[in-house]
Amino acid sequence: MSHPIHRVVGFEIVAPYTLRVRFEDATAQTINFEPVLAGELYAPLRDVRFFNRVSIDSEVHTLVWPNGADFDPATLHDWPHHEQALRERAKHWQEIQVRGPPRKAAQQSRRRRSSPPGVSSKQAGLSLTVLVPFSPTTDKLTTDDFSRSC
Repeated sequence: MSHPIHRVVGFEIVAPYTLRVRFEDATAQTINFEPVLAGELYAPLRDVRFFNRVSIDSEVHTLVWPNGADFDPATLHDWPHHEQALRERAKHWQEIQVRGPPRKAAQQSRRRRSSPPGVSSKQAGLSLTVLVPFSPTTDKLTTDDFSRSC
């Protein structure tokens, strides 16, 4: 599956949270971002003064805000095809902000992040994993192998 490459070449603010975005292929989209501004990265854009600090990143040719929020230019180009999914994701993020993540899922997520299988959280917090090569013929790590890898 190929991912289309598009570049934002210009924009204008046409209303609060709404931009007219122009692309390299001479097309444009008028996008009301307000319904998708939720979550840790996008919620700060609900401050209209902050939202209006939007600019075009000269390297990746997309809209970007001072806090690092941005959108894939292909998503912006094909906004009508992505808008509903982004709205649903924003609604989910708002629900999490209001009531927090589900307790059981949050605990499992913390466990997965904090320690590998068979290692307690306490051990994982104090351990350091070192990846070193081993001999493919003997499946053993030798002192020579370790000193060469350091």
